[in-house]
Amino acid sequence: MKQSTFKVLFVIFAVFAFLLSGFSLAEVKAKDNILIGHSAALSGKYAKAGEQALGGIKACIDWVNNVYGGVKIAGKKVPLEYKYYDCESKKEAVTSLIGRLITVDKVDVVFAPYSSGLTLRGAPVAESHKMLYMDHGGANNKIFRQGFRYIVQTIGPASRYHEGTLNMIKKIDPKAKRVALAYEDSEFAKMVMEGAEEHAKKLGFKIVFKRTYPKGVTDLTPLLSALKASKPDFILGGGHFEDGQLFNRQMADLDINVKALSLIAAATLPAFYEALTNMAEGVMGPSHWEYGVKFSEKEAKKVGLSWIGPSQDEFVSLFKKALGKEIIPDYHAAEAGAQVLAYVLAIEKANSVNSDKVRAALGKLKFMSFYGGWDVDDTGMQVGHSMVDVQWQMGKRVIVWPEEAQTGRIAYPMPTFAEKAKGKVAVPRK
Repeated sequence: MKQSTFKVLFVIFAVFAFLLSGFSLAEVKAKDNILIGHSAALSGKYAKAGEQALGGIKACIDWVNNVYGGVKIAGKKVPLEYKYYDCESKKEAVTSLIGRLITVDKVDVVFAPYSSGLTLRGAPVAESHKMLYMDHGGANNKIFRQGFRYIVQTIGPASRYHEGTLNMIKKIDPKAKRVALAYEDSEFAKMVMEGAEEHAKKLGFKIVFKRTYPKGVTDLTPLLSALKASKPDFILGGGHFEDGQLFNRQMADLDINVKALSLIAAATLPAFYEALTNMAEGVMGPSHWEYGVKFSEKEAKKVGLSWIGPSQDEFVSLFKKALGKEIIPDYHAAEAGAQVLAYVLAIEKANSVNSDKVRAALGKLKFMSFYGGWDVDDTGMQVGHSMVDVQWQMGKRVIVWPEEAQTGRIAYPMPTFAEKAKGKVAVPRK
């Protein structure tokens, strides 16, 4: 064999072996940046949540690039870049924009839009391209029952919304045994109820009432009257803001007094207290994140988790800078920002941007950030992040659970409606 022929064969063999070693074509040449693609809901039905997510993502990208120093991959620090389009909260736009991000913009990862419906709509597109698809705003467990391989969740699943509430009551009041479940007849709320029922039974609570009410309900009197007759110690329920407000108001009208009341997607909103004033005192609700939580590097060490910044105050400052507005971020921003941090850690763990490798690394990650814990199961569903429970006390929202995040103790039992009518407020336990 001629020497020149041997050299050619050697080069071909070396290149073939290199490709078999697992490096993607994108990594054969040094990357100048890592590109995040996002079909963001910046107008339409989910515009408010979409804007918050945008600010959260930009804030954490800013922190990664300018404080953390970039993403360490293949021996060098590489900056993150962000390409996004407005899907206008429309399902048909989500599919086309995700396709464009992957095939035209050549992004390294796709961030899903806000909401379970839009997230689920985009999943098959990302899956068909074997593209990592990160979910910051789709809580419905149904997304993770489809067999998708490339989707990973940051927001907590709907089935876990009331787990923390149940854990808290179990700990502070062993005598409370009887729970009533009353949720809106929507896919999301029913998933919350399914999870609450399962966890309540696991903890030894007795389900004395379980019923749903229709969307757009204007009178809950028949349901609440039946609920009152079941004599629960506490109530879990809700669905959206309007029905949650009605639920609380008509409980007062019927003088239904329980030790605790927790309503999803209503009680955490400032408008809830503005509408009900003193009648909202003592009412609780689960939230994915609230400004004021105590998650920190110190708390991470206590529970044996690694930590990645920014701190809560740094995040808030970077969020305001990203949007150019003097507003406090809500959980939509926090979960989207935490997703950036998870992606960065996974890239560094995998030493790659290859979707399969990063997805495998995400499955092994366990850490804490300003958003709280992070861990996913084999389907990609989030299992490491706990909801925080907030309660209205003296006109202010107080984080009462979990203990490592609380800004104050729970007021328990909550005042009766007759007491609240006379001006009594919820006072925390000593």
